Amino acid sequence: MSLANIFSRAQTGIHAPLVSVEVHLSNGLPSLSIVGLPETEVKESKDRVRSAIINSQFEFPARRITINLAPADLPKEGGRFDLAIALGILAASEQIPKETLDQFEFIGELALSGELRGIRGVLPAAIQSSRSKRSLFVAAQNADEAALVNDATIFAAKHLLDVCAHITKQSLQQVHIQSAQVITELENGSITNLNEITAQHHAKRALEIAAAGGHSMLMIGPPGSGKTMLASRLPGILPPMTQTEALESAAIQSISHNGFKYSQWKQRPFRTPHHTASGVALVGGGSQPRPGEISLAHNGVVFLDELPEFERRVLEVLREPIESGKIVISRAARQAEFPAKFQLIAAMNPCPCGYFGHSNGRCRCTPDQVLRYRNKISGPLLDRIDMHIDVPALPIKDLSTINNADEESSQTVQQRVSNARQRQINRNQCPNSQLNNAKIKQHCQLDKHDALLLETAIEKLGLSARAYQRILKVARTIADLELEEKINTKIISEAISYRRLDRAVL
Repeated sequence: MSLANIFSRAQTGIHAPLVSVEVHLSNGLPSLSIVGLPETEVKESKDRVRSAIINSQFEFPARRITINLAPADLPKEGGRFDLAIALGILAASEQIPKETLDQFEFIGELALSGELRGIRGVLPAAIQSSRSKRSLFVAAQNADEAALVNDATIFAAKHLLDVCAHITKQSLQQVHIQSAQVITELENGSITNLNEITAQHHAKRALEIAAAGGHSMLMIGPPGSGKTMLASRLPGILPPMTQTEALESAAIQSISHNGFKYSQWKQRPFRTPHHTASGVALVGGGSQPRPGEISLAHNGVVFLDELPEFERRVLEVLREPIESGKIVISRAARQAEFPAKFQLIAAMNPCPCGYFGHSNGRCRCTPDQVLRYRNKISGPLLDRIDMHIDVPALPIKDLSTINNADEESSQTVQQRVSNARQRQINRNQCPNSQLNNAKIKQHCQLDKHDALLLETAIEKLGLSARAYQRILKVARTIADLELEEKINTKIISEAISYRRLDRAVL
C-alpha cells in the first residue's frame, strides 16, 4: 500500500498542535499536490523536497503524489513540514521502512541539497512531543533549544541522509546533549545588584513589597532620582524561576522575531518598550499573530518609562491583560491567545518639566499644566496599579557621603522575597496580587479598628472599590514579609501610604 503517515507539529500562538503528514502515491500523471490549508511557504515545499530527495541520491517517485496535512482546518505555515513531507514520500515509495516512524516527530526546513535548516518556535514543539512520549528530530541549529525540555528525547540532524540512516538503523543518532558553550551561556546570565543604588530606602522597601506579592507599581519623581535604576533591579530580587515558568517564557521568546537566547534562560524577562510603541507592539498582533511586549515579559517585568508620554489608547489596552494574565488577539482569519502574566512597573515625572516640588525651584509649571500632564493616565488604568510611590531627588551631599557597602544586596532581599512568596503559594496557591474576592475576604481580614481606619482613608482619598482591594492585597504582602499572621494597624497604614498618587490627591 503506497501510503505513509508522518508526525510533525504546527505553530498556533505558543501552542504546537500535532499534524499528521499523510502521503499517498497513486497512478496517474506525475504530480505533487498539498492539501490541508497550507500557506504559501508550505505549498512551495514541494520544490524544495523534490530537489532534496534527488540530491540525497534517492528516487523521486514519478507518480501522482497527494499530501494531506491533517487536521485540515488548522492553518499551516512555514517550512517546518519539509522534513516530514520528504520522509513521507520516501516511506510511501518504500525507500525507507514505515514500521518505526510513529515513534518520532519531525520538524525542519530542507535546503535543495538535503541539508536541514533550523526553524523558529521549536521549543513549544519539543514540549508537546515530550508529552506525547515521542522522540523529536530537529535541525542541528535547533537542538540545543529543544533540549531545554528536560524529559524530551531530541535527535539532531544536519542532513536528510542523517535522519534516513537512523530510521534504517544504518547509523544511529545519539540523543542530543547540550554543548559546553550553551551550558556556559545558561549559567552566566547577568543581573544588576540592588546595593548599587544609593539611599532611596522608601523606594527600595516598596520595590521589595512589589516583588514579594507580584504587585504593579508606579514611581513618580524628577529626572535622575533613580526610577529606572530601581526598576531594572526588580528582576534580581524576584523569586527564582521554576522550570515550568522558564519553559513558558522561553517558548514565547522562541516564536518571537528575535528568537530565544540561551543567556536569558531562567532569567526573569525585563522589557522596556519605548513610549512611541504602538498598541500592536505592546500587546501583539499582525496578520499572522505574534507576541507583543507584554507576552515577551511573561513571568517577568514590563517597565514603562515616561508613562504619560505613551498614547492613551496604547495604555488602555493594558487594562484587560493586567487583570486576566493573558491577551487574545483576534483577526479575520484566525485568533491567537498568548499568556501575559507580567509585573507592570511604570515611572513618570511629577510635571511636564520634571521638577515640580524639587528643592532647586526650577519648575515653572502651572497647576493646570501639572494636572493635564497627570491626567494623561486614565483613572481606570491608575486604579489597576497596586502601588504609587514618590522617588524624590537626593541631595548631592548625600550622594558623596553615603557608603554603598552598607546597602543590602539583591541576594539578601531576594531571600526574603522568596520566603514571603512561598508563604503565599502555600496559603493562596497564587501570589497576593492575584487574589480574587473570595480569597481577599478569607486571608485579608481586619479587626474593627483597622477596618474603620481603612474605610476612613478610602473616603478621604476618594478611592474606588478596586483600590480598596489592592490596599488589602499589599497589606497582606507586607504581613508576609514581616512574618505576621494577621494584618495589623502598622501594616494597613503602610499599605495606604502606597496609594499617594491616586486621582483624588493629584
